[in-house]
Amino acid sequence: MKLSQLFNEIKVLEDVSTFSKHEQLVQGIINALDQKILVRGDILPSVNQMIKEIGFARETIARAYKELVNRGIIESKNRKGYFVATEDTEQHLRVCLLLYAFDTFQETFYQSFRNKIGENIQLDVFFHHNNFSVFESTVNSIKGKYGMYVIAPIDVPEAVPLIEQFPMNKLLIVDRQLDLDEEHSYIVQEFKQSSYNAFVELAERIKEFDQFVFFFKQQSAEPNDILGSFQRFIKDYKVNGIIKSKYEPGSIEPNKVYFTIHNLELWEILKDSKIKGLKPGKDLGILSHNDDNVKEIIFDGITTFSIDFAKMGEMAAEFVLSRKPIKHIMKNELIRRNSL
Repeated sequence: MKLSQLFNEIKVLEDVSTFSKHEQLVQGIINALDQKILVRGDILPSVNQMIKEIGFARETIARAYKELVNRGIIESKNRKGYFVATEDTEQHLRVCLLLYAFDTFQETFYQSFRNKIGENIQLDVFFHHNNFSVFESTVNSIKGKYGMYVIAPIDVPEAVPLIEQFPMNKLLIVDRQLDLDEEHSYIVQEFKQSSYNAFVELAERIKEFDQFVFFFKQQSAEPNDILGSFQRFIKDYKVNGIIKSKYEPGSIEPNKVYFTIHNLELWEILKDSKIKGLKPGKDLGILSHNDDNVKEIIFDGITTFSIDFAKMGEMAAEFVLSRKPIKHIMKNELIRRNSL
């Protein structure tokens, strides 16, 4: 009964002269949803069934289904066909956003992105936490289900063939760059030279202290380019620098500059500074990566070098809305405050 009613909704649009056959099929399905002929979870006719009942070309039917998939109204399940994913027919696009984690600066990116794309777009957010197994399983579960994909990848060679499964015109790489074989769009950070430039700009201030301590975890999400820039800087400027894998709570000492990428380590360092009565910017120096509103306020301001994550989110949303290819590299800029 449902299928015959669906076919009728499509056929009655034949007299609408402004509709192409593709538009007739899309609108017929939307009308069936609006009238509750179809509801969420219902299976749609196969392409062959559609050909038999309404006589449209296979390519026309496939294109109409593809548009409805891109809008998130229907979804394709391997070997099972097409199913109604939502009854919200006002939805224009379904977007997948895959990020590292919901840290404060990534929340800034998300809020900017969400605000810019508007309310008529379904946005599903996933996190891989720099875990390749999670990244791989998430990629395999999302491919083919969205109209656009915005992905912050894990920067390892194994991620390349996974990413290359996506249509390049529907993909935006953000945050970290990957060396893909095909032309693709990206809005990514540049770490190597901009990190070095930040250290150089702070060189005179850093030399006022006895040691420059950098906490860097190998095999983590931390950019190796920042490590290389740190090593180059302490050599070029003859700075007494040291690399440690992590901050040990309670180990803070005066007359040192502490640099960490991780916010949890930063909070621990600041906590210990307060406990020991050490004033950042006077008794010791503190440098952080990735800026946010909290770092602007706490302890009279923490010096950082960072990109503008709100701007990155806005640019990513513009790509989704316009689908205009983009290749943009954002340089980290030093933001000097009282901690160094």
